Amino acid sequence: MAVLGLVVLILLVVMALWLAMSVIKIVPQGWEYTVQSFGRYTRTLKPGIAILTPFVESIGRRVNMMEQVLDVPRQEVITKDNVGVQVDAIVFIQVMDAAAAAYRVANLNNAITQLVMTNLRTVVGSMELDEVLSQRDHINSRLLTVIDEATGPWGVKLARIEIKDLQPPPDITNAMTRQMKAERERRAVITEAEGERTAQVTRAEGAKQAAILQAEGRKEAAFRDAEARERSAAAEAQATKVVSDAIESGSVNALNYFVAQKYVEAFGKLAESPQQRTVIVPADLGGIAGSISGITELVRAAQGGGATPPAAPPRRAPPPIVPPTTPGT
Repeated sequence: MAVLGLVVLILLVVMALWLAMSVIKIVPQGWEYTVQSFGRYTRTLKPGIAILTPFVESIGRRVNMMEQVLDVPRQEVITKDNVGVQVDAIVFIQVMDAAAAAYRVANLNNAITQLVMTNLRTVVGSMELDEVLSQRDHINSRLLTVIDEATGPWGVKLARIEIKDLQPPPDITNAMTRQMKAERERRAVITEAEGERTAQVTRAEGAKQAAILQAEGRKEAAFRDAEARERSAAAEAQATKVVSDAIESGSVNALNYFVAQKYVEAFGKLAESPQQRTVIVPADLGGIAGSISGITELVRAAQGGGATPPAAPPRRAPPPIVPPTTPGT
């Protein structure tokens, strides 16, 4: 009897544990459980602890509510210009309604994958190869709009769709490579030509500015020369006037001034001549000294205003001209 009672007790404990495990449910974070009553959906359990009705309610589906990534297999798609392209993609989905995802579609992930592959062929097939390669964002947007609308009744939200790889045929790839190389060479030639043109324009502008500055320099120099000649002429006129006044007043030194000036100029030209090998120095240096003293007295008379000019020194006869001697005679 004691053994029978122990067995019954053990059976009762096991049944109690089984009953507790079938009634008390703990839902982890990120998941939701559907509850069925005699096979019919009744409610959804949120994360946490929940108690079911014994022998009446049971767990139907365990639905992952976290964002998931589905890998769309690679497939060949014919573009609008009849080029075969290998395309694959990835899809980011999130279940928003556990009951709809569990009971409105069978095998949710496979259904979404097939839907993406079908629409991917439709979208890429309506575009040319260049558009497919350059407008991935446009393809992603169209796929997202179409597939999100189709999966809405399933309680699924598509976060985004990304084209993972686009692989044209090898011959198309080689042709595109040659085209890209030719385009880059064309751009390089255009850039070089534009640089040469800019350099020529810059050099022309520099030459223009230099010519303008040179012309302004010549203009300024001519103005300075004219001003200098004007001042020299004014000074010469003033000197001539002074000498004329001195001559009118009876001063002989003024005449001596002109004679000495011409004499010195002629002697300087004679010394500068490249054909002259022998220079004859005049012996009558006293006449030159007298002329210089006369000029001095003339200047003093002009500054003092009335001094009596001294008499001109007597002129002597010039010495005889000595012919040039040639070495070796």
